[in-house]
Amino acid sequence: MPEYRRILLDGAAVQVTVEGDELVAGDGRRVRAEEARHLPPVVPSKVIAVHLNHRSRVDEFGITLPDTPTYFHKPTSSLNSHQGAVVRPEGCKWLNYEGEVAIVIGRTARNIAPAEAGEYIAGYTIANDYGLHDFRDTDAGSMLRVKGSDTLCPLGPGLVTDWDFRGKSLTTYVNGEVVQDGSTDEMQWDMHYLVADIARTITLHPGDVLLSGTPANSRPVRPGDVVDVEVEGLGRLTNHIVTGPTAIRTDVGARPTESEEVLSTALGGDWEFRGIRPPRRD
Repeated sequence: MPEYRRILLDGAAVQVTVEGDELVAGDGRRVRAEEARHLPPVVPSKVIAVHLNHRSRVDEFGITLPDTPTYFHKPTSSLNSHQGAVVRPEGCKWLNYEGEVAIVIGRTARNIAPAEAGEYIAGYTIANDYGLHDFRDTDAGSMLRVKGSDTLCPLGPGLVTDWDFRGKSLTTYVNGEVVQDGSTDEMQWDMHYLVADIARTITLHPGDVLLSGTPANSRPVRPGDVVDVEVEGLGRLTNHIVTGPTAIRTDVGARPTESEEVLSTALGGDWEFRGIRPPRRD
C-alpha cells in the first residue's frame, strides 16, 4: 500500500514516499525516516470528529448510542505531527489520549450516498484525539478547548492509500504499556457512513480529515509520558507530553475544574470508580 508523508526538508515542506526505512522526495533526495522532521501528512481545511463510535467505549460509559452519530470540530490550529510534543498547559491535570483512525478526503464531496463514499476518500492516517478535560464543565457542548487546544490533534506518520478499514486492530501504548486495544470492527458507523453523513450539509474538500472514534480506556497522561498509537496497516504515531511554557491565565475566562463530570470522563465513567478514585497523576 503506498504511503505518503510530509516532512521538513532543507527548510521546506515536502511530500515524500516511503521506501523501506527511507523517505524519498520527488527530486530524489532521501532521508532516513527516523531522522526526518515530520509534519501532518495532509493540510485540511477542517477536522471533524465523531463523539462516540466504538462499542467498547459506549459500554465503558454505560450509555446507549443515539440512532445517528454526533460530531464536534477541531480547529486546524490544533494540528500536530508524528514525534511532535503534545502540550498540557500549566495548571491543567486531565489530558487524555484517544487513539483513532483518521479518514482523509481526496475529492470534493457533497450530498453523496454511503455506497459512493469510498470514491471520495484519498486514504487513511492515524490520529490521537487528545482531550483537555479540565475545560469540560464549560465547553462540553462545543468541545472547543477540550479537543481544540493547540497541539491536541497529532496526525501521521503518513497517508496510506488503498487501505481496507475492515477488521483492523488499533492499539494505544503509554510508555510501552498497552492501554487501549480495539478494532475497527467494533465501530457502530463505518468510514463510508461517516463521510456521507457529514457531506449531506458540509462540503468536504481534498485534505479534510474525519476522526472515526476511539475504543475504551482513554485515560490521563502527564508530562514525560510517551504515547504511541498503532493501527494495523497504517503504522505507528508517536508523541510525547510536555508542560506548557505559560500557565492558564486567571484574569479572563473559565478556570480549569475538577468536577465529577471532569473526573468521570477523564477516568472512564462512574461505572468503574463509583465513589472511589485512583491516585491522581499530576
